[in-house]
Order: sequence, then structure tokens, then C-alpha cells
Amino acid sequence: MGLVVSLMIIGLLLVFAEVLIIPGVGVAGILGIAAMAGSCVYAFMEISQTAGIIVTAVNAVLLVLITIWVLRAKTWERLALATNIDSKAIVPEAEVVPGTVGVTVTRLAPMGTARFGDLRMEVTAREGIIDPGVEVEVVEVDGIKVYVCAVSPKTVL
Repeated sequence: MGLVVSLMIIGLLLVFAEVLIIPGVGVAGILGIAAMAGSCVYAFMEISQTAGIIVTAVNAVLLVLITIWVLRAKTWERLALATNIDSKAIVPEAEVVPGTVGVTVTRLAPMGTARFGDLRMEVTAREGIIDPGVEVEVVEVDGIKVYVCAVSPKTVL
């Protein structure tokens, strides 16, 4: 009888761990169900049919109770992260204006990096792909997004 109770407890703990700790249907849940099924089979084969029925009923009731307990709202509230992030990113004012001319540092496909004097910033090409080292002009500044177009097809070194 001790083996039956041990298998039931181990199975219940493994199922509990699978539901609350380990995500997904994994080894712990499968082993937990197998241990509980093993306790039923052992009770039927080694003890008696009545003991097997009782063990099966107890296992079913325990699984239903753990499922109800886990699905209660308070259980998930205790486990869930309850903090809200209310901060916002600091958006620096754009230091370039439409008409500013610079040179691409990386390939713009359509986004990449361009240099405007000493300032390096992420920019977006308005049309097509622009290779590195091409002179570009700022055509629009929308918040923190800077849109550019190639000034000339020649490469600037």
C-alpha cells in the first residue's frame, strides 16, 4: 500500500510542477500521469479490485481538485507579475532638419546609419536601396524617424 500512496503523491507533485512551474506538456507532466496510472495498475494487480477502484477514484478526485485550484483567479494572481511599466522613452529632439546633407555609413535597405557632420543616426531611405558612402539629403523628419534621399549617384569618400 505504501508504494501506491508514494506513486500517487509523486504523480500529483509532478503534475503540479508541470502546471505551475514547467511550461508546456513536458517530461514532468507525462511522468506524473504515468506515476498516477502506475499506482492504479499496481493497486488493481497486487492488492484487489476494490483497492484499484478506490485508488483510481482518489487519483481522479485529486486531479480535479488540483485543476480547480490552479484555475482559480487568486492562484494566477499570486504567480503573475503585477507591476505596470508607466515610464516612457526619452525622445531626443532631432538635430537634423530637412535639407541637411550627410553621407551614408552603412547600406540603407531601407534603414541604416548616416553621418551628418559629427552626428551619426539611423535613417530611412525614401526610395530604394542606398549604398554606403553615398551623399544623402534629409527630406523629412517625423518624430525620431529621419527620411533621406540620395543626392547624387556618385560615391563620396
